[in-house]
Amino acid sequence: MITPFPDSGLYAITDSSRWNGSKLIGAVGQCLNGGARVLQFREKTGEPDIALIRDLLKLCRLHGVPFIVNDDIDLALRVNADGVHLGRHDGDVAQARQRLGARAIIGISCYDLVERALQAERDGANYVAFGAFFPSSTKPGATPVDRNILRRVSLRVPVVAIGGITPDNGRQLLEAGANLLAVIKGIFGQDDPRKAADSYRQLFEPSNDRRKSHHL
Repeated sequence: MITPFPDSGLYAITDSSRWNGSKLIGAVGQCLNGGARVLQFREKTGEPDIALIRDLLKLCRLHGVPFIVNDDIDLALRVNADGVHLGRHDGDVAQARQRLGARAIIGISCYDLVERALQAERDGANYVAFGAFFPSSTKPGATPVDRNILRRVSLRVPVVAIGGITPDNGRQLLEAGANLLAVIKGIFGQDDPRKAADSYRQLFEPSNDRRKSHHL
């Protein structure tokens, strides 16, 4: 059963540099309690721990939050994740759809490339991501992206913003047209992931919602 992808909210991405093993499970639990609407498992430093990933998936199921695997279609299939997020060199929508099925969530990194986003939507992606909008310690060499790209692009699928996003600068991205904010260090680089997630969640409260709908 695929957990649907949300129209808006905090998109949390794991970071094992500070939290690993059972500590990561605890940190993810805190993050979900703080209001994250999506969780992406991202591991760039070694072989993935399948038992750990399955525990994280169970936790997401309990919270009704979709569990996305970064970069790896094979791993997403192996653990029965809700979907996969693909970068420039990780395969395409058609490959992921064939392997993961018609209902799987497929997200595409589009960097600063509007045409890539439009093509991803035509190919059947469930969401697209732009960034980095601000300097990021996770990807220090990422191409800087102007937030006005969010105003220029017209898509029917949700748009995720990523790259150095904080509770202080996130609002301007939502006002420009982003639907979700993807965050790594802003949550998992903090001592209290629940409190950190909640500070982002508040940006999506109705009293703070000055965003456009996602460009229907």
